[in-house]
Amino acid sequence: SLSERIFGRLTAADVDRMGLPADVGLAVQSNLAVVTTLGAQIELLEKRLQERIVERPEYALLTSVPGIGRILAAIILLETGPIERFHAVGNYASYARCVDSQRVSNGKKKGEGNVKNGNKYLVWAFVEAANFALRFNAEAKRFYERKKARTNNVVATKALAHKLARACFHILKERTPFDVRRCFA
Repeated sequence: SLSERIFGRLTAADVDRMGLPADVGLAVQSNLAVVTTLGAQIELLEKRLQERIVERPEYALLTSVPGIGRILAAIILLETGPIERFHAVGNYASYARCVDSQRVSNGKKKGEGNVKNGNKYLVWAFVEAANFALRFNAEAKRFYERKKARTNNVVATKALAHKLARACFHILKERTPFDVRRCFA
């Protein structure tokens, strides 16, 4: 078994030197050709996307958020669409699947709503951003540690993702850069 990193560096000559049976060697070379071709196509698409998206002012604002780099900013910007379609920050957080979907009556849980409602790519992007912010931003780490002390790490990560989603909503709506005091105060 080969790791992805090692497999990506293989050449056809390397596969021949492995001494694999002929059919297995042919299959490995075929898979290697597919991976190489797809890698080149993905690189081309990412380059074109970056050329087009860098021109948008919202992109630069989103990259000011801790944990959000150029790829996550592009995903958040493109998956969100026009921010004007969300009337309030709660609507955006719900669309980004950063809040629970449940029905409560008289303080008691009566069921859950459609938990698959919303954008699965946005929730992934915000959880990824939360994990990066957790590593590289002191305020985000403090918020995460406070949450984790009361719950568990999954809930704390999702809470941090919710904070970042709310911050991104305000950034896109007001066209202002990220303010750490406003987000984690």
